Order: sequence, then C-alpha cells, then structure tokens
Amino acid sequence: MELAYYSDYAVRLVNTEQPERGGDTLTSVEAVRDLFGVAQQAARRATDSDVTRLRTVRARLRAVFEAADTGDEVLAVDLLNALMMEFPVSPQISGHEFRDDDGRPKWHLHIADHAANATAGYTATACMGLAFHLTDLGVDRLGICEAHPCRNAYLDTSTNRSRRYCSDRCATRANVAAYRARKRLESERSGRTGRTAESAQESAARGER
Repeated sequence: MELAYYSDYAVRLVNTEQPERGGDTLTSVEAVRDLFGVAQQAARRATDSDVTRLRTVRARLRAVFEAADTGDEVLAVDLLNALMMEFPVSPQISGHEFRDDDGRPKWHLHIADHAANATAGYTATACMGLAFHLTDLGVDRLGICEAHPCRNAYLDTSTNRSRRYCSDRCATRANVAAYRARKRLESERSGRTGRTAESAQESAARGER
C-alpha cells in the first residue's frame, strides 16, 4: 500500500468540522472509530479522551491546508513538520497480506501501529500520508473548498492543478451562484441603461417644447 494513500486520513479528520456552518461530527467514540475506516483493529483502542485529542489535531491539520491554500508553502510545511515530530511513525516492511503467483510475499512498506493511543496512531498515519502527498505532488495540491460556506479540505489530484472545490456538488453550487450573480448584474445594468435612455428622451421632449 502506497503511503500517500494515508493522506485521506488527514482530509477525513479535517472535514469532520464545518466551521462556517457550526457543524461538528467528531462528538463520540463511535465517530473516532469511523475515521479509521477499514483499520478497525486500531480503532478498538479509541476512548472518550480521543475525541478531545483529535479535535486539537484537527485544528492543526486545518491550519496546514489553509496555509497551503493561501500559498504560504513554508508555513504549511513547518506546521506539518511540527505535527510529525510530535507524532512520529514507525515504518515497517510487510508481506504477509499479499502473495505473487509463486506464493512469495509481495514486500511493501506500511506504517506499524505501536502508538500509545488511537489519536497518536491516527495522527501519525495522517501526517505521514500528507507529507508523501505534499512532497510528491506539491504543496499547492492541498486546498480549501472555495464554495461558501463549505470550507472543506481536499487533495488536488487533477492533471492540470485546477481543482478548486471539494466535490462536484460544491462545484455545481458555486457555478450556479456565479451564473445567477452575472444575470443579476446584467439585469441591473440593463435597468440603468433603460432609465438613462428614458431620461434622455424626456429631456429631448422638453427641449422641443
């Protein structure tokens, strides 16, 4: 499994909160376990304390995405490095899960789970994945959705670095809003032009009289 895959852990955690809408789904141990996805073995260690701890990590990870989104690459890297120093990983070579046609192990690198608690394990995994994504594709591939009031984090994997929204739904909503705004502006301009023409005609009529 490629370590960059784990970058989704960071996105999932950050997006448990929608600050502009006052939403927060990270409110229980069950929510913490859901974050781990298929890694249920690691999730079994989750306790009530991990809710508070992960919320703290979430704020720090959001700061990484926001710094990257505003173009402050150095700050984004510094913030991520600080997290990785606090939550180090233990890489491990494994081959027991996969076999080739001859029955030999397909050796691969993954992150060993020796963390003291669920938060430490999740954070180490998320940060290492995000670091691989950042160094492989670039800091500008970390973004914050432009569709107000969404503000979800996302990872841009497009070929031309053009992603601006976290989902097709947000992109559609933003495009519709922009279209309506253009139509309102055109209508306002048309109204002003019409009133100006009417005023000119009235002035001309008064002059003729």
